[in-house]
Amino acid sequence: MHTRLNDPAAAATVLVTGIGGFLCGHIARQLLASGYRVRGTVRSLTACDRIRSQLCAAAPAGTEALSFVQADLCFDAGWDDALRGCRYVIHTASPFPAGLPKNAEELIETAREGALRVLRAAHNAGVARVVLTSSIAATNHGSGQAPYTESDWTDPTSARATPYYRSKTLAEQAAWTFAKKTGLDLAVINPGTIFGPLLGPQYGTSVGLIQQMMSGKLKRVPRFGFAVVDVRDAADAHIRAMTCQDAFGQRFIIGGGFFWLRELAAVLAKSFPTYAADLPRGEVPSWMVRAMAPFSPRSRMIIHELDRDLSVSTAKAHRVLNWRARPDEDCIRASAQSLIDYGLITRA
Repeated sequence: MHTRLNDPAAAATVLVTGIGGFLCGHIARQLLASGYRVRGTVRSLTACDRIRSQLCAAAPAGTEALSFVQADLCFDAGWDDALRGCRYVIHTASPFPAGLPKNAEELIETAREGALRVLRAAHNAGVARVVLTSSIAATNHGSGQAPYTESDWTDPTSARATPYYRSKTLAEQAAWTFAKKTGLDLAVINPGTIFGPLLGPQYGTSVGLIQQMMSGKLKRVPRFGFAVVDVRDAADAHIRAMTCQDAFGQRFIIGGGFFWLRELAAVLAKSFPTYAADLPRGEVPSWMVRAMAPFSPRSRMIIHELDRDLSVSTAKAHRVLNWRARPDEDCIRASAQSLIDYGLITRA
């Protein structure tokens, strides 16, 4: 079992950055259920009522333990106030582009400088620990081989490093440099592609892929794959890393099985047979995807990962955090069911 930092949950306030996001919302919900006070950062306070209703729908008692503060990763204003009185920080907010961004350097700068802005404020506030959300985007695209581990790093100078992969890698490296220089207590979570149940009708890039598949917008898919993880399990890993003494100075890959896109479609077809006819049934040959790359930003994002096994090892998270994941298919099904329940699948 993992040892916990010596604190009763009821006495601790946790800052969760970007609380309106998919993963952040699940982290906040689990923290509230465990008795923590949660302070969430938002770029605009107009979103607070929606976020509060989504997070506290199952546990109205959590309403009093939840508060919001306005802070933007691009500006210093608000961060010192956000951190005041917090024992922990879970920094999950980071830009995630739907496609290749027009300005790659801007994406990288926002991720790196945003992380450092939060870490500086956390250090000044004397928090007990910061948990930073990185990604397997920072482990899987360098000289390592599958299954990738925490000792692997993406090479930000390589052709394989898309702007998003570079942003996650450089932000995490900057965070480790800052922590070593200042003595900040830091742990990092590197999740796989996150699926699972939505908290509301908003969804991001990963769940958007399932939405496109089930809406009949993808007849065939490239031979591209990734390790999946349920958002509830990813949230649980962050909270375990927050309170596990042995997580200090460590990064943890959080993921499940590796799925080719066609295998993802097969899980959906089996679980939701009424949508089977709309789902992709074949693969686009890799040579064709490469041929399309000069004209297609989507193709350019994946051409260097075509046919590549990007599976990961989560042995360290099992050993140190006592973390376990639910069956892989559960998170894929849960995303699809949420999309159906919220009426977000528009069939062709």
